Amino acid sequence: MGIEKNITMMQMDVLKEIGNIGAGNASTALSTLVGKKIDMNVPTVRIITFDEMLELAGGHDTTVVAVFLRIEGDATGSMFFILPLDQASKYIQKMTGESSISFANPPYSELGLSAMQELGNILAGSYLSSLADFTGLDLLPSVPSISIDMAGAIISYGLIELSQSEDYAIVIDTALDEANAGDDEFVKGHFFLLPDPQSFSVIFNTLGVGRNE
Repeated sequence: MGIEKNITMMQMDVLKEIGNIGAGNASTALSTLVGKKIDMNVPTVRIITFDEMLELAGGHDTTVVAVFLRIEGDATGSMFFILPLDQASKYIQKMTGESSISFANPPYSELGLSAMQELGNILAGSYLSSLADFTGLDLLPSVPSISIDMAGAIISYGLIELSQSEDYAIVIDTALDEANAGDDEFVKGHFFLLPDPQSFSVIFNTLGVGRNE
């Protein structure tokens, strides 16, 4: 039986709260970085399959901007922050004040790449810190790397560490907005947490969720 069958609404609410606290911490860090108020919210948190993960990223052949890092410590795994090209360009333009930055075609701006890497680093650190606080686990992020490639290639690379015994990810929908800019100015992306096979049990057991083997 898949792990999603073992998770109660209460545990999903805890995951949502972890996402919301992480988003709040990230908002504060981003606002300080760019010198203007940045709002962030987490509309939904879900458990999905890898096929659904690819679908959310736009499909196997869709080119996206992705920040990837590994998690070490008590529960190892991978994390991705994935944005469509236009959304990534829009946010980094806001973040840097440089309207010419675009991820549509190479060569890519070094400033843009650096800013996107920092955005992923802030988000990953905020969500991971929130998860560690709730679970009591020691979770350490690696230095993030950035890729602009087809979603299928990026996700497949990140899954090399995973065996066939596990095929689920936690997705934290993420919406960033410059305060009072209006709904059409939201930048929407997906933050994926992919625990390694043995780590899914470790994380959910700390939240009171057992697994049926």
